[in-house]
Amino acid sequence: MFEAILIAGFGGQGVLSMGQLLAYAGMTDGRHVAWIPSYGPEMRGGTANCGVTISDKPISSPVVSEPTVLIAMNRPSLEKFEKAVVPGGLILVNSSLIDIQVQRRDVKAFYIPANELAEEIGNSKVANNTILGALLKLTGAVSIPAVEESLKKVLPARRHNLIPVNLQALQVGMDFIDRQSQIA
Repeated sequence: MFEAILIAGFGGQGVLSMGQLLAYAGMTDGRHVAWIPSYGPEMRGGTANCGVTISDKPISSPVVSEPTVLIAMNRPSLEKFEKAVVPGGLILVNSSLIDIQVQRRDVKAFYIPANELAEEIGNSKVANNTILGALLKLTGAVSIPAVEESLKKVLPARRHNLIPVNLQALQVGMDFIDRQSQIA
């Protein structure tokens, strides 16, 4: 198993915490992982992205220059990173904020209305985990029990009350992919 995942968006969308959660879950599952965050000087609204590599074998480079998966949380991220995805790769698009289609035909694209799905469960701040749930359903990169355990590490103790809604968001994202598969 090898996934090189590039997660990109703007500050405040949970891009870095999603990557950190994936990395911790990968470690919990006993895999080799690397996580490299990158963000502008702004706290919210600036650009943010991170690369996460999860592998059964040692990782030769932590830099995700040829992602197998792109999670684009906003339009500038899709426009900037679409070309970097390897042929046969996967692009998950937050269709709540991105009004264009993936241009490439050599990748598989999924359009997930992450913000709307999060609002349906009553917490717009878990949009990142709805799209993460879709990723987990499509790739099986990490296990749900590992994500649940890792939430305790990624979220500060004062935010552990949010673990149930984050797990619900993951399930909503997985269910969304199940519904799309049934339609296709």
